[in-house]
Amino acid sequence: MATARTANPAPMIGLNKPANGQFRGQTKPAGQLPGLLAPAQQPSGPMRMSSIPQSSGGIKFGDDWKKCLELPPKDTRMRTSDVTSTKGNEFEDYCLKRELLMGIFEMGWEKPSPIQEESIPIALSGRDILARAKNGTGKSGAYLIPLLERIDLKKDFIQAIVLVPTRELALQVSQISIQISKHLGGVKVMATTGGTNLRDDIMRLDETVHVVIATPGRILDLIKKGVAKVERAQMIVMDEADKLLSQDFVVIIEDIISFFPKERQILLYSATFPISVQKFMSKHLKKPYEINLMEELTLKGITQYYAYVTERQKVHCLNTLFSRLQINQSIIFCNSTQRVELLAKKITQLGYSCFYIHAKMMQEYRNRVFHDFRNGLCRNLVCTDLFTRGIDIQAVNVVINFDFPKSAETYLHRIGRSGRFGHLGLAINLITCDDRYNLKNIEDQLVTEIKPIPGSIDKSLYVAEFHSVDPDDDEDDDGIEGGAKIKEL
Repeated sequence: MATARTANPAPMIGLNKPANGQFRGQTKPAGQLPGLLAPAQQPSGPMRMSSIPQSSGGIKFGDDWKKCLELPPKDTRMRTSDVTSTKGNEFEDYCLKRELLMGIFEMGWEKPSPIQEESIPIALSGRDILARAKNGTGKSGAYLIPLLERIDLKKDFIQAIVLVPTRELALQVSQISIQISKHLGGVKVMATTGGTNLRDDIMRLDETVHVVIATPGRILDLIKKGVAKVERAQMIVMDEADKLLSQDFVVIIEDIISFFPKERQILLYSATFPISVQKFMSKHLKKPYEINLMEELTLKGITQYYAYVTERQKVHCLNTLFSRLQINQSIIFCNSTQRVELLAKKITQLGYSCFYIHAKMMQEYRNRVFHDFRNGLCRNLVCTDLFTRGIDIQAVNVVINFDFPKSAETYLHRIGRSGRFGHLGLAINLITCDDRYNLKNIEDQLVTEIKPIPGSIDKSLYVAEFHSVDPDDDEDDDGIEGGAKIKEL
């Protein structure tokens, strides 16, 4: 299947939409995307072969094992207090297995973030947790590290299940699990989601699996078929718990819980906790340890602007933003699948390489788009709210709400795709007359300020390191909000 590389312009395609979500426009010369992860840092690329033995048997007592690590290039970008305001703990303070520490450090995780400091020792003790922390502050590590530490390789059954609301998040979490456990010498991690071949999952579960990362519908199907045996599983994690306990999933989640033993540990993680989470906690958690790191809701490193436009001006405004901003990678949100495809086509016609993704696409194509965008093969991704939950792509420094969201919760999750792990990011909202009251409501609910967009945006607000600007970048100060003679989407 063809993929688009921003560095290698491809001929303009026709108006027929590609089924795989990968438009290839005649891109402006960009060279290597500034700020994108180098191959050694690609979290979802092929894992590098390590010279470290796969178990501690190859490291003798007294050896300096840290010298053997193959660390990624050090991230020297500035980080905000969202992840730096810690107690000063080290990962080694938690008495973790040396082999697990190796995987942690080779991921480039140097010190625990605040949510990891609060969560890891409590999770290791076996206590239930209700944790609320901002998007992009290290929640995945907060539960995966204690989960993997507690896996007993002598037991050949499922010991832990991580439930997530989307297939893309399941793939991301499973990849992180595999990478940080690669030196543990035999931890078997499996991802299972709807839209994939059920027979393959059944065959995989016929072998040893210790950890399952799953979407709710698929794992419940496997449990009811007697294939996924969870009666001895000791831990259940719910990532993006507010979504999992919404009306879309809560009945399935209750059904899944009924198959687990009464003595199990439940960990809930999310950025927002509506009433549904409180009800579930009261029913299923035993004296949970509550963590709340949400004194403010939005990430400190994200600068938020709005541009007041008419519907017909949106594409022109987007084109102006592309020409002026120093974008590493951008995610552009629309409110419907139809508008996602139409906008992706428009962006391609403007000469920019663009992928798109939404829930109605075949899973095979969704996986390819997610993988290729994460690996930096395209600068821009147009999507629905499918891509708001937990997706962590470090190179994304700009989020654009082409269509303004209806709820504060959706807005919070959307803009949280930039400024990941304490880095800088930019959120730009295209606001029409119909959105103005919603804009004010979201500002009030999140206790945040969304400012009018200036004629030029200071790069220091969203670019951590200055790179050479593309030759086509326009630095003039023409107003962004000018009219556009482009057919309305």
